[in-house]
Amino acid sequence: MSAFERHRETFCITTDQDAMDLDAIHAYLSRSYWSEGIPKDLVAKAMAGSLCFALLDGARQVGFARAVTDRATYAYLCDVYVLEEYRGQGLGGWLMEAVMAHPDLQGLRRFGLVTRDAHGLYEKCGFTPLNNPAGHMEIARAGMYLRG
Repeated sequence: MSAFERHRETFCITTDQDAMDLDAIHAYLSRSYWSEGIPKDLVAKAMAGSLCFALLDGARQVGFARAVTDRATYAYLCDVYVLEEYRGQGLGGWLMEAVMAHPDLQGLRRFGLVTRDAHGLYEKCGFTPLNNPAGHMEIARAGMYLRG
């Protein structure tokens, strides 16, 4: 299957995992609030089992998004970022437009995510607060990668 791609000026969004820079993705995720300290081998394993989107400036990895999905009924969006020095250019919105346009993410019964501070970005894509929060349950292990 060929990679899904979008292009704008020097930027490219691609699902081609061979074009993704694991070191750069790990560097960002390991300092993010949601996966601080995550080991690189765990990032690689998570990517291998997911539909991943690289945001590239030329060959430089400047953003990322990952959808954990069965590609038929459900997806969970996670690990979305744009490097700080690239923010304010509309790249986060463009990345989300590409994610939402991917053929394998159409017609899903449920598409979820969790965010601390980017509600506005996701609302533009149609995400809303949970209709029935009491029906959702989780096992949450905050800070687990920092415990060694």
